[in-house]
Amino acid sequence: MRFNKRGMFSAIIILIIAVFLVSYRLPYYIYKPGGADALNPIVEVADGYKSEGDMHLVTIRGGQATPLQYLLASIRPYQEIQPIDEVFPEGISQDEYFDAQLQMMENSQEASTVVAYQAAGEEIEIEYKGIYVVTVIREMPADGKLKAGDRILRIDGEEMETSDQMIDYISTKEAGDKIEVTVNRDGEQITESIELELFPGQDERIGIGIQLVTDREVEVEPALSFASGNIGGPSAGLMFSLEIYDQLTEEDMTKGYQIAGTGEINYEGEVGRIGGIDKKVIAADQEGCDVFFAPNENGAENSNYSVAKETAEEIGTDMKIVPVDTFQEAVDYLNEMQSIG
Repeated sequence: MRFNKRGMFSAIIILIIAVFLVSYRLPYYIYKPGGADALNPIVEVADGYKSEGDMHLVTIRGGQATPLQYLLASIRPYQEIQPIDEVFPEGISQDEYFDAQLQMMENSQEASTVVAYQAAGEEIEIEYKGIYVVTVIREMPADGKLKAGDRILRIDGEEMETSDQMIDYISTKEAGDKIEVTVNRDGEQITESIELELFPGQDERIGIGIQLVTDREVEVEPALSFASGNIGGPSAGLMFSLEIYDQLTEEDMTKGYQIAGTGEINYEGEVGRIGGIDKKVIAADQEGCDVFFAPNENGAENSNYSVAKETAEEIGTDMKIVPVDTFQEAVDYLNEMQSIG
């Protein structure tokens, strides 16, 4: 066989282009519909009640774009392309960002546990153990003064038990004001004077450039366990709380249906806005879900619910989109549903 240099050269060029298209990483991030997994294998109440239907955790898939993925996302509906520097906060590495997302998931599980156990009248004890710094944003005022893992004890001499307390206190201040932050670091108390400033690109948000978490120890009876793996973020809170409550109570809340939804939940059972709800509607529809709960945001314009309803109409799904502002509203809706058959 005669060696063909031109053919070999062309093959090498084609191979290089193919490798570039599928492996080179562009400075863009792509979001697309993910999955809608049943929560039974993820959430387990000891000796909990079983249901005919399922509650579903809905997710979004995301990843840094290759040239081929960028081209496909440009023409496919319900895929979103964002510059990567808008996805990961300035001064925080990707690893730090994903660690923070996992911490938010843990906090979401904790809040949903408190809401569900209190609603079911089951035994629950909460011990507050302080506020911890999760990440420090580079080139913000706390950079070089506070560290991840610091336990915040006092702000301007006032003791702080929860991150909400600290956020509320700082909201009374203005950019340029200074606060005295006392932390425990490796058993030593350290006090730093830190000036508040506006977050980059956020004209109304001031702070010192840290992400916080409230350390609570929640003990419940019957026992509860989660197996959410590497899923991050706070948006599963509503569905976690419904699944826990369903396992704690004898009545089958699902009535045999496949129930999906999304929404961050706080310790008072209020449901908050999340991102990418159009993609979550699609994921739930592809899984064959019958009902989808969406944060209503008290009827605000362009609320999660309005976007979810519009998406459902565009894809022609029979899935019922239900607006909720609280955990109790979702429970009431499920209680009023008729059982299958």
